[in-house]
Amino acid sequence: MAAPMLRWWCLGRRWLLACIDGGSRHGRGAAIGFTSSRKRGQTSVAQQPITSQKSRKGEHEWAAVVGLEIHAQISSNSKLFSGSRVHFAAPPNSLVSFFDASLPGTLPVLNRRCVEAAVMTGLALNCCINKKSLFDRKHYFYADLPAGYQITQQRLPIAVNGSLAYSVCVGKKPSRVITKTVRIKQIQLEQDSGKSLHDELRSQTLIDLNRAGVGLLEVVLEPDMSCGEEAATAVRELQLILQALGTSRANMAEGQLRVDANVSVHHPGEPLGVRTEVKNLNSAKFLAKAIDSEIERQIHELENGREILNETRSFDYKLGCTMPMRDKEGKQDYRFMPEPNLPPLLLYDTESLPPGADPQQVINIDWIREQLPELPSETRERLIQQYGILPEHSFALLNEVGLLEFFQNVIKETRAEPKKVTSWVLNIFLGFLKQQNLAVNESPVTPSALAELLNLLDRKAISSTAAKQVFEELWRSEGKTPSQIVSEKQLELMQDQEALEQACHTVMEGHPQVVMDVKRGNPRAINKLIGLVRKATLSRADPTAIKEILERKLSP
Repeated sequence: MAAPMLRWWCLGRRWLLACIDGGSRHGRGAAIGFTSSRKRGQTSVAQQPITSQKSRKGEHEWAAVVGLEIHAQISSNSKLFSGSRVHFAAPPNSLVSFFDASLPGTLPVLNRRCVEAAVMTGLALNCCINKKSLFDRKHYFYADLPAGYQITQQRLPIAVNGSLAYSVCVGKKPSRVITKTVRIKQIQLEQDSGKSLHDELRSQTLIDLNRAGVGLLEVVLEPDMSCGEEAATAVRELQLILQALGTSRANMAEGQLRVDANVSVHHPGEPLGVRTEVKNLNSAKFLAKAIDSEIERQIHELENGREILNETRSFDYKLGCTMPMRDKEGKQDYRFMPEPNLPPLLLYDTESLPPGADPQQVINIDWIREQLPELPSETRERLIQQYGILPEHSFALLNEVGLLEFFQNVIKETRAEPKKVTSWVLNIFLGFLKQQNLAVNESPVTPSALAELLNLLDRKAISSTAAKQVFEELWRSEGKTPSQIVSEKQLELMQDQEALEQACHTVMEGHPQVVMDVKRGNPRAINKLIGLVRKATLSRADPTAIKEILERKLSP
């Protein structure tokens, strides 16, 4: 299948770019459109509806090609080749061993946990696990790389030829899910570098080696994507997989998941264009913006007769565009060579395991396969089947850290329907979290409290309006139960049928014109009477019960 067609034109002072034939470069998954309004700071966001612009006569057609290199920090207590501890935000240079500082005579010792994490990740991403893999030295000279080289796996990585399926919800009210697939070229183990801290006030750069030598998984995605929307969605799915496996915390805010994007554009049917690499993108939102901005920039350059340079660029989130950093190094610049201090890494399966082998001295691929947990795609399918929720709701429950566990704990303790619980968790509970910029584990409302509130609502002890009042009070007043709040504020629904009948009668007598409108067949008039009765009863009357009484009294 041909790559998506991008159309480019100038309208006033805005450049508009549109995808008029969706679908990935290699024809994977169903087609989606891509639109990019070229106001700074605006872009498509992953898993949001995508629209397309109408083409105009005489426009040039372009195809965009996007590939990703993703670096995920392995969840391990120690570094890849040394016993130094791994801890975020530790005092500078407090977690540095002799090997990390590259002192003469020190040798690497491979961390078993990092190897197991790489194998588990490869299996989850449908990769072929190489039973023999090799380590290489990749040379480059930065102050935060004491050895002058990085130990990586260039020639024969630990896992190859995988795939990552990701989904996008489409439509104004998403209810249709399109699944696309991106191929994974390889997964390799490698060291992280240290950190350069630039002090512009004193015009100096300080080096922190705490991160030097931390184990990384580099996941290389083939150029099967065509816009920032697809790339951001694929990265988010990978992030969820890594977190489900426990192989990486993948917290982008802490630099545990960093993305480099390779972007090029070309005319359909012609060779691929010169690519640029946008480095160190640390959020899905900025990744989408950076790629869309770079696609626009390259088309603009080519339309104006200029050339695209093979260079490394960075994304300036304030300006909403990419900026040049340096010329792109070629393979020859890195002077790859075998790592002389590490033998080949040998893995086994059940068939090839040597007789009498010590389980602590070998890694069994089949044993790791048996430990694979439920993956995000399987979890979403289970939620849809088990609770009858919509596909987009299953995405929302997984996308917020800790929200699925909160939801399932509420479900366990309430008699309310799963759809009702889903609505409250995603609309009310999550809305309050966003307002206060809180994580799920920082919420003042516990799953038990919300379950008790939903039980009160389910047995019609309170109205939906009163339930929202109770929730607000729960949010403000930790320690109180929903039942205590209902009792203190007298929010119970009226159970006295005679009192409710009298309230309806009083309202009808006080508003004869509205009563006449009801009798003349005005369907809205009865809703007004219901509202007046609820107001008179301080919202403690059940609207359904009020309607039944009114209809009985107004019937001929």
